[in-house]
Amino acid sequence: MRRDILDLRAFYASELGRTARAMIGRKLTEAWGDAAGLDVLGLGYPTPYLGPFRDKARRVIAAMPAQQGVEIWPLASGGLASLVHEEALPFQNALFDRIVVMHALEESPDPLALLREVWRVMAPSGRVIVAVASRDGLWANAESTPFGHGRPYSRRQLAQLIGEAEFEPVGYTRALYVPPVTWLTSQAETFEQAGSRLWPRFSGVVLIEAVKQTYAIKARPQRVRSRAVRPVLSPAPATRKSAGLKPAPGPVVSKGA
Repeated sequence: MRRDILDLRAFYASELGRTARAMIGRKLTEAWGDAAGLDVLGLGYPTPYLGPFRDKARRVIAAMPAQQGVEIWPLASGGLASLVHEEALPFQNALFDRIVVMHALEESPDPLALLREVWRVMAPSGRVIVAVASRDGLWANAESTPFGHGRPYSRRQLAQLIGEAEFEPVGYTRALYVPPVTWLTSQAETFEQAGSRLWPRFSGVVLIEAVKQTYAIKARPQRVRSRAVRPVLSPAPATRKSAGLKPAPGPVVSKGA
């Protein structure tokens, strides 16, 4: 069961939430800059992290799962957030150049189906960043935060899931080393710098960037039974043309932080 939209909004209005937004949001802008001229999608509860892209990106949309609920975003104008079914996104194929998946996988009833929908709506040259609560971090046990609900992931588990969804991981990073207690948020920057060097495994969040695999098609082998038939001669080329048959088509050719 997903966290309610009101709980998510209340968390990001708190001191802990503002700290999480600053530490994680920095990783997104380091990876993609301002996404100038690109189409950006945020899936899950991404609105705290989409603000830096709105000025330069061509299009920025927030898609929020129906079980969670949706909020008006942005507050000044609205109209950029939509309520969606996470396994059937209401967008055409290959539409988005950049996709952020935030607070989406951990509580999804079918994480693989969700990521395959992300694959479908992402452009062939696009990139996705998937952020999840780290299994080894303190935030995964902090039930007063969104990171303490659902299934946390290790880096290996997340990379495996992303690979099963036909993405190729090209880089990973971590964020949110400060313990999830309000009185330590003023020291978040110190924890961030020290943690990445001294205890990188114990971050609060794991982020993996991936690209779309478009060079291979996987198919399950199937046994086909057919009855034996007597061989016949192929019709002459002229006969095939007159019968309206078409020739068979040829083959289609279609990092870490």
